[in-house]
Amino acid sequence: MALDNCIQLSTAATMCAAASIPKSHYFSSTTNYPQKTSFSTLSLQRLNKSPTPTFRKPFSLTCQARGAVDDVKEVTESSWNNLVVENQKAVLVEFWAPWCGPCKIIEPVIKELAAEYAGKIVCLKLNTDLSPNVASKYGIRSIPTVLFFKNGEKRESVIGAVPKSTLTASIDKYIETQKN
Repeated sequence: MALDNCIQLSTAATMCAAASIPKSHYFSSTTNYPQKTSFSTLSLQRLNKSPTPTFRKPFSLTCQARGAVDDVKEVTESSWNNLVVENQKAVLVEFWAPWCGPCKIIEPVIKELAAEYAGKIVCLKLNTDLSPNVASKYGIRSIPTVLFFKNGEKRESVIGAVPKSTLTASIDKYIETQKN
């Protein structure tokens, strides 16, 4: 809903600017949302053309709010120390591979957890095919495996495609220790 309003608002403002309509006519005095009928009337009066608005320059609108929070970043051997070991927050790392069926099952669960615990923990994933040395260092013998780190140290591991509640219980333990 908010995203739709953002797009409508930006589109109306851009169309008004392209049609050289004063900013005072963008919105009605009773609401903060663009009035489509008044815009159409104004643009037809200003442009004296067909109902289809004409733009001076092509424009694009990218809303980065959706998806920015629930992204699970990929960690590699080269970024491991920076993103995991030196991180002050609790870190959840999913060890996975593209060919792994159970990894595909748990992937949406990890994304949901990243969205729910945004700002409280860091959720990352490591492709064991591309970073075998890190997987070997932490004794990863089967995937998916989820490791929890606190202050750069491995604290807990969960092996297999487990229910969301299992991971949530583990995350809650590490968030409680951050508060103290």
